Amino acid sequence: MAQSTIFNIPSGDTVDKGKAYAEFDFLPQAPGPDAGARSYLFNPRLVVGGPHDTEFGVNFPTYHTGGGNAFCSSANPTNPSATCAYIEPNFKWKFYKNDDQGLSFVTGALLHQPLNGRAEIAGIQTNETWGLFYGNFTKKVKTGDYGPRLSAGPYVVADSNKVDFGPAAHRGGVILGYEQPLSKKVSFVADWYSGKNYYGYFTPGISITLPGSGLFNAGYSIGNDSWANSNATKNRYVFVYYGVTF
Repeated sequence: MAQSTIFNIPSGDTVDKGKAYAEFDFLPQAPGPDAGARSYLFNPRLVVGGPHDTEFGVNFPTYHTGGGNAFCSSANPTNPSATCAYIEPNFKWKFYKNDDQGLSFVTGALLHQPLNGRAEIAGIQTNETWGLFYGNFTKKVKTGDYGPRLSAGPYVVADSNKVDFGPAAHRGGVILGYEQPLSKKVSFVADWYSGKNYYGYFTPGISITLPGSGLFNAGYSIGNDSWANSNATKNRYVFVYYGVTF
């Protein structure tokens, strides 16, 4: 399994040296907002395997809504702007592995860089750059033919301007993942970033291994702020993606 993430959190895998992994994510907001246009996220990704269990990748997340010309906001990417585009170069290193015990440790970083939609509000530049840093420990339970794999670790976000990531947003927390094979080709998977912020989602779903080194995942991303009160934002998305290793 060479995908760099489960849904959102980094997995305990890295792409093999000399191989590449390409993926396309599609996330429509569901349900749509009570007023205004539905939001969509499109995210093509490419990851290349390097030496010593490293990988180098780049994401191109693009948020799209149906109308309006407001500025893009990293703290609220569903702000009604026609298109909010970003580039995210990233790196992961599996610095320890023990296949006999089913253990691996990875660490990595991602740079979130807006490509458009910057604006100045009250003298403060918004929609700026931030960095995500994480560690992840995974354990494969080797009981029977279909033992689960568990993931856990910390993450932290570094940004110079508190408006960029959200003035009151959590800037650190934990990542958790669960992968449960149901057959040789199908697994139940789920992952979670804690915190009410850009990354704060719980996503359960199904992962299906396809012929030709392909992978199809389908799930539902639920924002951690989705159930705060009766007026909470409908921060929930259907999450489907196809990936292939070549």
